[in-house]
Amino acid sequence: MDATFMDRHPKLQDGLGMVIFVVGVVIGTLLLNTFVFQTFNVEGASMETTMYTGDRLIVNRLPVTSSKLQNKNYTPKRGQVIVFKNPNFNASTGKDEYIVKRVIAFAGERVTVKNGTVTVYNTENPDGFNPDTSVNKNEPGQPTSGDVDTTVPEGTIFVMGDHRQGSYSCDSRNCMGPIPLYDIVGPVSLRIFPFNKIRSF
Repeated sequence: MDATFMDRHPKLQDGLGMVIFVVGVVIGTLLLNTFVFQTFNVEGASMETTMYTGDRLIVNRLPVTSSKLQNKNYTPKRGQVIVFKNPNFNASTGKDEYIVKRVIAFAGERVTVKNGTVTVYNTENPDGFNPDTSVNKNEPGQPTSGDVDTTVPEGTIFVMGDHRQGSYSCDSRNCMGPIPLYDIVGPVSLRIFPFNKIRSF
């Protein structure tokens, strides 16, 4: 029986196998990053003391992927820390294309910041409630700076950083406005670095 071309050229066969393996790894990595999870670095002081510059985060893409397969926009839960595309991103600088903040309110809800306190009003809570003391487990720094009274538009969410004093956080209170649901990358599920501060969210 005659030997095949590959049998006569084992080095070529090994090289082709390596190429197929590398291509498979690259495609697999792209698929994982697009549909399953992505990693991001924290930049800036807007989420202190919950997160600091240099923290490495894993963002869960599965809820967003599932919503897209159903032709819906993903809506996170109140109090979740999420990553989303920065509406103020400037491609010429290449910095801060993605931002991490905390979800405060949803479409149709009224949000106020007065005397350093955040209050959210909705049909379930017509007298309002403070998400920081109820949902957010007192993680955001207090007091919250600003004077806000706004209703969240349809198809968007209202977000804030956890460093609420002064101008440390550019968010929906001041210079960012409400965030479109379609710009959400996903909820932060884990901090993997620094190794001594690994935690889930």
